[in-house]
Amino acid sequence: MKPEKDRKRDSGPSVRVLRVGEQVRHILSEILARGDVHDDLLTKHPVSITEVRMSPDLRHATVFVKPLLGKDEEAVIKALRTNTAWLQKSVAEKMSMKYAAKLKFLSDESFDEASHIDKLLRDPKVAQDLGAHEEG
Repeated sequence: MKPEKDRKRDSGPSVRVLRVGEQVRHILSEILARGDVHDDLLTKHPVSITEVRMSPDLRHATVFVKPLLGKDEEAVIKALRTNTAWLQKSVAEKMSMKYAAKLKFLSDESFDEASHIDKLLRDPKVAQDLGAHEEG
């Protein structure tokens, strides 16, 4: 049996880390949905905050974003990065934490990966192999 210390390390993020990440996601989504950011690009392009991953010490947050319909993704991320200080301050004001988390904005590639996998699975050669596997 593994020692208690090793078991905890393998269990993934704590419930608190997950809860704080979800709270940050909701606050950022609300700020962007209301158009509180004074950036023309961010007010024109609806942005989806798909996930927020917090560091174990809750001082860093990686924010995964996807503009609606994937339009102008690089420009939107650049605009978010330009407004990071203001967004960090806004999130900190709405949360009761000792430290304000530093935000890092990244593009969410999971939708693209899912589409790629779906495309591969629909390929006639792969479908043929999957059909043969299910029969056997």
